[in-house]
Amino acid sequence: MASMEGLIGLMNRIQRACTALGDHGGGGDLPTLWESLPTIAVVGGQSSGKSSVLESIVGTDFLPRGSGIVTRRPLVLQLHQTDDGSQEYAEFLHMPKTRFTDFARVRQEISDETDRLTGKTKQISPVPIHLSIYSPKVVNLTLVDLPGLTKVAVEGQPDSIVQDIENMVRSYVDKPNCIILAISPANQDIATSDAIKLAKEVDPTGERTFGVLTKLDLMDKGTNALDVLEGRAYRLQNPWVGIVNRSQADINRKVDMIAAREKEREYFESSPDYAHLASRMGSEYLAKLLSEHLESVIKARIPSITGVINKTIDELESELDTIGRAVATDPGAQLYTILDLCRAFDRVFKEHLDGGRSGGDRIYGVFDHKLPAAFKKLPFDRYLSVENVKKVVSEADGYQPHLIAPEQGYRRLIGTGLTYFRGPAEATVDAVHVVLKELVRKSIGETEQLRRFPTLQTAIATAANEALERFREDGRRTALRLVEMEATYPTVEFFRNRPQDLPGADASSKAGAKPSADSRVPLDRYGDGHYRNIASNVSQYIRMVGDELLKTIPKAAVHCQVREAKRSLLNHFYVQIGKKEAGEFAHLLDEDPAMMERRQQCWKRLELYKSARDEIDSVAWSSNR
Repeated sequence: MASMEGLIGLMNRIQRACTALGDHGGGGDLPTLWESLPTIAVVGGQSSGKSSVLESIVGTDFLPRGSGIVTRRPLVLQLHQTDDGSQEYAEFLHMPKTRFTDFARVRQEISDETDRLTGKTKQISPVPIHLSIYSPKVVNLTLVDLPGLTKVAVEGQPDSIVQDIENMVRSYVDKPNCIILAISPANQDIATSDAIKLAKEVDPTGERTFGVLTKLDLMDKGTNALDVLEGRAYRLQNPWVGIVNRSQADINRKVDMIAAREKEREYFESSPDYAHLASRMGSEYLAKLLSEHLESVIKARIPSITGVINKTIDELESELDTIGRAVATDPGAQLYTILDLCRAFDRVFKEHLDGGRSGGDRIYGVFDHKLPAAFKKLPFDRYLSVENVKKVVSEADGYQPHLIAPEQGYRRLIGTGLTYFRGPAEATVDAVHVVLKELVRKSIGETEQLRRFPTLQTAIATAANEALERFREDGRRTALRLVEMEATYPTVEFFRNRPQDLPGADASSKAGAKPSADSRVPLDRYGDGHYRNIASNVSQYIRMVGDELLKTIPKAAVHCQVREAKRSLLNHFYVQIGKKEAGEFAHLLDEDPAMMERRQQCWKRLELYKSARDEIDSVAWSSNR
């Protein structure tokens, strides 16, 4: 495995790439690499001495100071140890070609860059500032300085600022890869420490937390912080470290940081309370402790980070394949793309009809349930009542009543009765049309390649629905023609095979039975029994025709609508496309702006993950040489 410098430098380069390509962690539906990287988050309340601790670790004054909330954006501080005697300097990610040797300018640039994003309104932003410091006085280490936790908003800040800051800090410390540097002042009760309270919530076992106790020299005489430093007051799995920062007077006198470190060392070595802990106290010890711990965490997490990177690269490439590449500018290529997209839609539509996808079964439901149910609701009982049959037969006879069987009456009853089937026949065609239109809508939505082209989606939907209207009209004509054929030319064999009314037959005798001589009575051919017999014959004939139409109307709908939709749904559209000018193809391929933005985001994130993979591979190769 690579050296400490190589591993921490690796994470530094990946973090800088994350920021440059817009990955700051947090919400959103894009995968985030930032949250997989081990980080050390510096957490503390206002006036906890957080800034002084960081400057002690660096050995240089470089942070803005003032009242209220000074840190309003995360500061990713990357420390790089250089050779003894070399000049120290700083570089910002947002100013890659500028090298700062005057750290007063570094302080000013942090303030200016914060204001560039948040304005001078004292708002906060989660977008980090990346600062790299190269110095012989530092160890290789990366820290993220977060805004100080506060309990009240100052003038010019919204009331939500307290919760906003806590949410931002939590977004870092909630991550299992985050090491928490919880800074608390020794001259306050540890139980009230904002940093420890938050760390306890997100890391109850203390596995990820390092406790730092500042301002030990400001405690009341006769008191000490041994209960905390020795882990009795609040136990952590990592050691507590005590720090003695420069006083405000030292800061005002611009006391050199190296001199301040020496003064801190002397304080612990000479203190009757802390002398036995002196080798494990102070900012220099803290920096080395954190550097070694960060290196060990990175080493342990590299395999899992590599796994996440490879998995996410596959997912992003798959999504980009689905989204598709940017549209070509050549008209020939654009026409090919349009036709290819139409074929993709047509495949999905046919899958719905053929059972590969859901929806096509609803057409069978129309034939198997709705059509028979509609037939059962037809008012044949009322139509073939004795009164109506008598009326129709009488009107058909005209001025000459029928002598034997009412031929014209039968034909009129049958012809008019069969017209009742027209309604269900048309309703069946319409119901199939509705299902086909819905399948067109679903198929367009399910054709992933089409999602990025709303104009082409609309054009395909319009063309498909116009074709379905033509198929519906053809289906309606064919279904009605089936009904009309039955009404125009009844099946005479049905009536030839029916028993005839015999003179003198008892109207109550069974059909086909010969009446005996004793049972013969005069038959009233104009009585109710006679008309009931006519109604029964007509009813049975209509039922026979209805059974046949239950078979033929679905065939008409399938032949004229479903079959044609499968064969030629977009044929007319293809003809129209062929007549378009070359310049009109680009309009059809206008992309959804949201899809264009998504493609760009995926490309940038894919670039980040591939860059991270290359960085890890380069470290692995260099360590194996």
